[in-house]
Amino acid sequence: MPGPGSAQGRELSPDGFAFWFDGKGGGTEIPVTDAIAALDGPDTRPGRRSAQQGFVWVHCRRGSAPAVQLAAGNAVDSLVMETLSADETRPRTSVYSDDSVLLNLRGVNLNPGSEPEDMISVRFWMASRLVLGIWVRPLVATHELVAAIRKGHCPATPGELIARLALRIADNMEPVISELGERIDALELVSVNGSTVPHRRELAELRRSSIALRRFMAPQRDALITLEIEDLTWLGERDRSRLREASDRILRMNEELEMVRERASVVHDELMDARAERMNKQMVILSVVAAIFLPLSLLAGMLGMNVGGIPGLHDPDAFWVISLFMLVIAALLGLAVRWLRII
Repeated sequence: MPGPGSAQGRELSPDGFAFWFDGKGGGTEIPVTDAIAALDGPDTRPGRRSAQQGFVWVHCRRGSAPAVQLAAGNAVDSLVMETLSADETRPRTSVYSDDSVLLNLRGVNLNPGSEPEDMISVRFWMASRLVLGIWVRPLVATHELVAAIRKGHCPATPGELIARLALRIADNMEPVISELGERIDALELVSVNGSTVPHRRELAELRRSSIALRRFMAPQRDALITLEIEDLTWLGERDRSRLREASDRILRMNEELEMVRERASVVHDELMDARAERMNKQMVILSVVAAIFLPLSLLAGMLGMNVGGIPGLHDPDAFWVISLFMLVIAALLGLAVRWLRII
């Protein structure tokens, strides 16, 4: 359970936060600047001794004062800080010889006013006594994990911390993927019934969302599998099971996204086929109209020439006779079209 210094119920700082865990299921929220100072200080400091008895989780925003303090200190190598602060990252796991790991993950963007497929990166440097996280935009899964920790569900090891976070990231992805599946189901139903034409813009947006989400799914699964199989002293069997479950969920969601993309392509092809069929019918109708009126236009043009010898030129009933004759021709051509089943 959290100790006397815990900050249960306190809002998270926009620049970062820090927790100390005793390794036995307890923990305390501590000021992030004090945690960084303790990491940089000598072993005789109380904070340093506490960190050696358990582990510290420092999580701060890139470019914030705590991140600058970390970069200026000696707790983390400068190259590691540069990697953690990179502009663009893809999910990956890099294991170092000193039992430390560099881990990049991505989670769906559930922040208000944001698109879920605009996935958020979170970067970690993990060792037996330290978990350092750098974020650019807030991730809902991280806030959920902090809320659980404040309720007393503290991780005992860095492996448990990151495994629980990986599961929460996967949990938050599932409703987003399910919604895409429901949307493509609705579009398929509309397409099959033929009652209305599915909106092409909605279909294009659906395909774009599935492609954007799939971009990081496979690398994320590879990163979690790599972390799971590595021989790390601070990663237990239960932690590996959590990582395996998270990677399996991501695999299933990746397959579902692939199905959504393929089904969207099928619906798009059906839309294009229906559109082409409508255009063909319209072209046939125009061709039939032209076939009927072309000989009538030729006859009317010949009778309208300003030359001598035109039949019925001086007959007062010639107009009605010619009109009736043209109506008969039009009727015969119409019957021919129906008999030939052109339309």
